Parts: sequence; C-alpha cells; structure tokens
Amino acid sequence: MRVYKFGGASVKDANGIRNLREIVAQSSDDLMVVVSAMGKTTNALERLVSALSQGNEQLAEQEWLQVFDHHVYTILELGLQPNVDVRLPVMPTYNHEWSYDQNYDQIVSLGEIMSTQIIAVYLLKNGVPTEWWNIPKLLRTDATYREAQVDWQHSAQVIRAGWDRAARPHVVVTQGFIGGTEDGLRTTLGREGSDYTAALLGNFLDAESVTIWKDVPGILNADPRKQTDTIKIDQLSYHDAVELAYSGAQVIHPKTIRPLENKKIPLYVKPFGNPIASGSIICENARPVNVPVYIWRENQILITMRAKDFAFVLEESLSHIFDIIHRHHLTVSLVQSSAVTISVCVDNNRFVASALAELQDAYQVTWNDNLRLLTIRGTTPEILRTEQENRTILLSQTTRRTARLVINN
Repeated sequence: MRVYKFGGASVKDANGIRNLREIVAQSSDDLMVVVSAMGKTTNALERLVSALSQGNEQLAEQEWLQVFDHHVYTILELGLQPNVDVRLPVMPTYNHEWSYDQNYDQIVSLGEIMSTQIIAVYLLKNGVPTEWWNIPKLLRTDATYREAQVDWQHSAQVIRAGWDRAARPHVVVTQGFIGGTEDGLRTTLGREGSDYTAALLGNFLDAESVTIWKDVPGILNADPRKQTDTIKIDQLSYHDAVELAYSGAQVIHPKTIRPLENKKIPLYVKPFGNPIASGSIICENARPVNVPVYIWRENQILITMRAKDFAFVLEESLSHIFDIIHRHHLTVSLVQSSAVTISVCVDNNRFVASALAELQDAYQVTWNDNLRLLTIRGTTPEILRTEQENRTILLSQTTRRTARLVINN
C-alpha cells in the first residue's frame, strides 16, 4: 500500500478535487489518502476562533459564512447535493470553560473534516471504492492542544486493525493535521502537520512509499516566490531533509522524516499538476546535494541576554535560559554566545511576550523583531558577499558549508 498526501492548495476547489480523483484512480495499489483543509480555510477558521474569543459574533459569523459558502459551492460544482450527499456542520460555538487552545483545536479541525467528507463522497460516486476515516478516533494524542504529541503505540495498533478490516481494492480518505484525546476531543499537531500525519500512517502501515503532492515540481533549492532561478533537487537523504526542514524549508514538515527513516520508507514530492513528472525523492542512500540551497525563515525575533551582574553568562546561565525557552514553547532557529551574552533567534509566536517577561526578571534583555533568517547550505564566499550586499545584517554565522544571516527587514 501507499500513502498519498494532498495539501490545501491541491484541493482548494472543485477542479483540484477532480484532479485528485484522476491521480488516485490511476493507482493500482491500495491507498491511504491524507488531505488538508481546502485552500485558506484554516486561516479563516483561525480568525473565527479569535473573533469568538473576543465576543465579536458578527465577525465570527462573516468568517463562517465565507467558509461555509465556499464548501457548498464546491459540493455543487462536483455534482453533489449539500445536506444530502455531504452534511456540513453548523457554525461552531466557543466554550468559555475551555482554554483558547482547546477551543482552537475543536474549531480549526473542522476544515479537514469538511474537505475529506466532500472528497470521499465524490470519489465513491465517481467509480473509486472509498472509505472515510475520522482520524481523531484513531490517532491518539495527549491533550497538548495545538501541539499535540502522538501516542505511537496505541495509534499504530488501532490504525493497523482498521486497515486490516478494510475491503480490497480500497482507498481510505482521512484528515491530516489532527488527532484526538482519550476523552474524544480533537487536537491539532501544529501547523503543516498533515505531512506528519502521512508519515505516521506510512510507518504504522508499513507503506511502500509516501507521496506528498504539491504545487511545485519537487524539492527546490530555493523558494520560487523569492528566487526565479530555482533548481530541482532530484534526491535528498533523510539527514539532509531534516537539516533543511529544521532551517525552515517549507517543502517538508520537520517532524515528517523520523517515522519514515525509522522504516526506510521513501518519501516522494511530486507536482500535483503534472502527476507523471519525476518530482523528488527523500531516501536513505541519496546522492549528496551539489547545489547551494537557500532557506528563508520569516518573522524572527533576535533576543540577546546579558547577566545583570556581568557574570559569565555561558557557563552559569545557559541551562536556565533554555529552560525558559522550552517552557514557553519557543522554536530556536539560531544560537550565538560570547563571554557575557547569549543571543537566540526564535520564531515570533504567541508565547514570546511571556518568555521575554520571565527572561527580563533575571537578565538584561534586548531584542529586535520583524527579522528574516537566511540559511545557505553549500555557500561560497561569492554567494555570501552577494547575499550581504545592501542588507542590514544583525548577526551572521558561517561554518564549513553553511552560512546563516539574520537580516533586518
């Protein structure tokens, strides 16, 4: 069996879903099809949660109507009937006895539920034997809402049993990005977590391969939205893929590689618009990457800490600083130290303010926001000079093969 994963851009409308059907129908293997929410649905649902939390019912209703209408229109475009073939949920409500994150997961996860229900019905009515799986009932997680941790052992047992009961030949359509607690509440695995879902299912079911279908020719050496002269990387090792993902590459979710590497399952990245193209492969024995790779990480904050009594920060404070960073769920993208200071570059998220407040209790803290981190793997002096021209560089690091530049926007 194989696992296919389709992202939101691939299933943003009826034409995308028709194309998905063509790709799925051409496979002679049993398929586990993992699907994200349609288009920008997740962003709209995030705005809806925020509006509900602030008591702005009018704005929340506007956001929901946009989401609802788009799904109804897609259902009709596919020749299906709303509330007959596919029953969409009513506008969600906000439970003020729950935390914001708990409400977030119950509401935002509706995007994946709706998209997969539409796709499963469409496939079944158009000649593809299909079963819909409600993944929150199968993929068990803890209750760390918005960053849930998967119970691998329990999830693998349940999912294997469900797959073994399925008829053959068969296609299962299910949701990426979401799971469920023992109490039956939905959780999310972090943004872009659908790739991780696909990898987990591939691991649990001993898949022959996992394929991520995207709107790019494969894995590129740079973001085509930022550079026009991109080069497709045909092969990438698991190790190099993890390095690129950690640096901020958008093609693969950072957690995706581990479940695949554990069982040596190859990961293909192929163009949704051209299914017969070769795409790229991530596998164990890939050739070394021989082109420079440019990775941009946006919305960064550079935080510099100095001990208030001018003690040596590195020896005495390093563990304390990183304990604070860990407890406040900050993602560190770069670290640099001197005799009396430690600087970290982190993603700007909702936890930064509370982390800064705690750090300021113990250290002199300065920071800059609205920054970008450029990582260049396979750099040369000429490339480095070019990238530094006409830019304000707040921090730079260079090793044998890699350069990292923190750039002021």
